[in-house]
Amino acid sequence: MVWITESRPSAAIRSLVEQIIAAGQLSRQEHLRLTSTILADYQLSDEDRCHISRVLDYVQIGRLRLID
Repeated sequence: MVWITESRPSAAIRSLVEQIIAAGQLSRQEHLRLTSTILADYQLSDEDRCHISRVLDYVQIGRLRLID
């Protein structure tokens, strides 16, 4: 189940990551969206994987807050 369905998934991922980091929080839905995208291996570039990994790393170290 891949939720990034734009014709340019790279732009959608980059935009989502920028919004999440600017807000300082990650909703459960956004978390599901990012993890399902990376796990589905939807022809992601290394740059896209790096963006998603950065968000998930920020959650682990407490820089981003995971909210419901």
